[in-house]
Parts: sequence; C-alpha cells; structure tokens
Amino acid sequence: MPLDPALFGPFLVVALAAILSPGPDTLLILRATLGGGQGPGFAALLGVQIGLLGHLAAAVFGISLLVMAAPLALQAIALAGALYLCWLGYRNIREAIGRTSSAIDMPAGTFSARAVCRDAILTNLLNPKVILLFIALMPGFVAPERGAVPLQLALLGTTIILINIIWQGSLVLAAGRARRWLGRASVQRGLALGAGLVFLAFAGLMVAEFVALPF
Repeated sequence: MPLDPALFGPFLVVALAAILSPGPDTLLILRATLGGGQGPGFAALLGVQIGLLGHLAAAVFGISLLVMAAPLALQAIALAGALYLCWLGYRNIREAIGRTSSAIDMPAGTFSARAVCRDAILTNLLNPKVILLFIALMPGFVAPERGAVPLQLALLGTTIILINIIWQGSLVLAAGRARRWLGRASVQRGLALGAGLVFLAFAGLMVAEFVALPF
C-alpha cells in the first residue's frame, strides 16, 4: 500500500473536519436543492467535485505549489472568488425581492443543472481554502519512503473527493425531502435572502483572511 497507515488515520480525521465545516460549496448545494429540487442539487454536487478534481490535478502536477509560492497569486484568486460570491449573493437577494410564486412552480431554467454546475465549479476553483486543503494539508500525510509522491497525493485527494461526495450527496437527499415543506413562496423568499446574505458574508471573510488591504 503506497499510503502509510499510521498517517492515513489522522488524515481521515482532519479531512472529515475540513469537509464537514460549512462553506460556500455546501451553501450552494443546499440553495440549489431547496430552490430547484434534487436534480439541480446533484448538478451542483457534480460541479463541486469537478472543481476538486481540478485542485487535485494542480496539486499532483505542482501548479498549486507555484500559486502558494506567490502570495499575490493566491490573493488574486481570493479576490476573484470573493467577487463571484458577491455576484451569487446579489442574484439570490434580487430573487428574494422579486419572487412572487413558489419555487416549485417556477420554470425549471431558474435552477438549471448547467447553471448551478457552472456556479459550483467556479465557486470551488476560486476558493483559496480548498487550495490550502490540497496543498497545506495533504503533503503532511505523505511518506516519501513508501513510493511515488504524486501517487500518494492522488490517493489522498481521491479520498477527500469520495468523502465529500458521500457527505454532500446526503445533504442533497435530505434537502430534497425537506423541500416538500419548504416550497411556499414566503419560505423560498426567506431562503433566497438568507443565502444571498451568507454568500456576501463568505465573500467578506475571504477578503479579510486572504487579501491584504492597504489600510
């Protein structure tokens, strides 16, 4: 086995803690499911995993190491991610203000699979915390004496993705069932408004944590 069993156990604990902590990905999946049903929810889940595969490929091939070596590059990614979260927040708040009917009665295109998958991919790829997860977390659980480091990184990253699929897939199924009771227009307005405000809060936190401000 390429991975060191003594390191793999602690890695699972740290990975679970990182995955279970709420973030923009989880919020986006819940918003898509509660607003559009399990179809858009699973589309958002797919988008997140595509983003994670991108981070994994970058980690294995060393691209992310270059980003980590250039603080301005990481800050630029964080700023782009914050701006995109602001856009998602604005869209949800605008939807909450303009909503007049139940989300269940809304056109399917409102939460189209393609749109939510795209949003999930971009939100994940532009999240510097995910970059740090793959670059700052995984190398600490690699044992070079056991074999090829890229292979070990690939196995660790695949483990993160599999755990993420199980966790977020469970969220989609649970939220899809809850949507039966959350389909009223007033509830959906509240959900859209709440999601919009949380997206904006995540954007602010991202800027505060990763972007050096001149004041």
